[in-house]
Amino acid sequence: MKFSGDEHLGSVNALLIGLAFPLGWGLFELIRFHKKNFIAVLGLVSVGLTGSIGLLEMDAQWLAVKEAAIPAIIGLAVLISTKTRYPLVRTLLYNPNLLDVNKIQAALESNNQVKEFDTRLLNATYFFSATFLFSSIMNYVLARWIVTSPSGTQAFNEELGRMTLLSYPMIAIPSTLMMMCIFYYLWRTIRRLTGLTLEEVMAPHLHEKHEQAENKSSKD
Repeated sequence: MKFSGDEHLGSVNALLIGLAFPLGWGLFELIRFHKKNFIAVLGLVSVGLTGSIGLLEMDAQWLAVKEAAIPAIIGLAVLISTKTRYPLVRTLLYNPNLLDVNKIQAALESNNQVKEFDTRLLNATYFFSATFLFSSIMNYVLARWIVTSPSGTQAFNEELGRMTLLSYPMIAIPSTLMMMCIFYYLWRTIRRLTGLTLEEVMAPHLHEKHEQAENKSSKD
């Protein structure tokens, strides 16, 4: 939003520097941790496309299309993944990094509730996909509303920055709240079908951190 004028960095240099931060961090994480996942790669592609639109001075409407397309692709991938052996909702929400999946599965089998849980997990997948649909629509509306200047100009950079800033209260925060609601729905399902408490279904490493934090708090 700043320093894109000819008296400062210029529109091209300012755009390159602005995009270098998310692109550089994404590549750094990719190289350092050697972990690739569909959503992270799409994030890098999204940043690259934003830069291409600005540097190649393409019509600004393509920015709106790109902004809508990325979350739409993720949402479709979430839906399509339900037909595969590896649903994305299991990777992102119902996974060993957050929950003690083995303990939950054993309790479900013991209570004969595996089918019921799978049905509710499928519902959570649909809700999860809907958050990306919301993001897709809002991204398009926000981009069309704010970014109206020709790409490659100072005004385009400033509008791009304003759009990114406004996307947090208008898109990121509501989407995060939706995700929290979906996780709560999943947790309530697990509790009702297994009878396990939150502490009992937490992933072991999270449980250890929670106990360490409690011990430290009691000592203080």
